[in-house]
Amino acid sequence: MPIVVRIDVELAKRKMSVGEFAERVGLTPANVAVLKNGRAKAVRFSTLEAMCRTLNCQPGDLLEWVEE
Repeated sequence: MPIVVRIDVELAKRKMSVGEFAERVGLTPANVAVLKNGRAKAVRFSTLEAMCRTLNCQPGDLLEWVEE
């Protein structure tokens, strides 16, 4: 998939667990796993906003386009 989700990188930088991140964003840990593993087909802007607010980052820090 040409869009790579970099949530794991941002969580590692902040030493934040998936469970803590999920709770702060308002997602289940299973849904965070779906995002992290690149299995998500879409992300709501409100979810992306909550992730950026929680991690104090920009959307481009979480999503990267990679040429196939």
